[in-house]
Amino acid sequence: MKKDIILVEGAGFCFGVKRAIDIAFDVAKRHKDGVFTLGPIIHNPQVVEKLKELGVYPVDDISQKNIETLIIRAHGIPKEKLIEIKKLGCEVIDATCPFVKKAQNLAEKLAYEDYQVLIIGDKEHPEVKGILSYAGEKAVVINYAQNELTELEKIPTLDKKIGIIQQTTQPLSKVKEIMNKIINSLDEFEEIRIFNTLCNFTSKRLEETKKVAQEVDLMIVVGGKNSANTTQLANLCRKIGVKTYHIEDAQEIDKEWIESAKKIGVTAGASTPQWIINEVIDKIKKFIN
Repeated sequence: MKKDIILVEGAGFCFGVKRAIDIAFDVAKRHKDGVFTLGPIIHNPQVVEKLKELGVYPVDDISQKNIETLIIRAHGIPKEKLIEIKKLGCEVIDATCPFVKKAQNLAEKLAYEDYQVLIIGDKEHPEVKGILSYAGEKAVVINYAQNELTELEKIPTLDKKIGIIQQTTQPLSKVKEIMNKIINSLDEFEEIRIFNTLCNFTSKRLEETKKVAQEVDLMIVVGGKNSANTTQLANLCRKIGVKTYHIEDAQEIDKEWIESAKKIGVTAGASTPQWIINEVIDKIKKFIN
């Protein structure tokens, strides 16, 4: 039986992640020791391990390490943590994704202009924690994933000037839905400013994944289990109704999945390197042949 493999267009590294990884590997070439990233530079364990082999280590506690060079990860970090790091006197290399940096800058500008800042996203995600630190004491995170506005209900009176930004990796359709609910829940306001801080790479990947998932009877989603955008891709495929498996590498593929499928779709999160995607495709082809 002939089987088709369809790789989603744009699967794998997005611009911001590729930039951060290129920076990290470049630094690894120039420094032999004392190089660290504050937390994992991206949410992909295989990439983190490769960097360790080159002498670049993730660290959470910067106070007890002999740090000569510290790389800020793609997700960015809280403002107060950046200030603390700069006091160490080490070389600081900022690999924050430009889309995330844009959201941080807008949050800080809105707070300075005395807007009530609302951030649509997951308040436990490192990117959102970073953006929140720039958004002022009154800032509120709306958890789109649970489709709740409970955080708004905790505030007796919202300021009349409201600014809305988003975590970069959120689906546009869900963001629009939540923004409508936010606006409809407010009784009085003079001004609402809404900025699009979504990553267009993420939006396109979701759209392309949806197209492929509707054509196949098996989807393989490749990426770190701790990657929010990869999990988002897997959830999207499952919602469509296609049999879906979220894996981190080719070793997890079960031959039985492939034998029972005629059309196999493959997509990957923004933190998934091309070599892992290639290994997955090769493994699928091996089972087909």
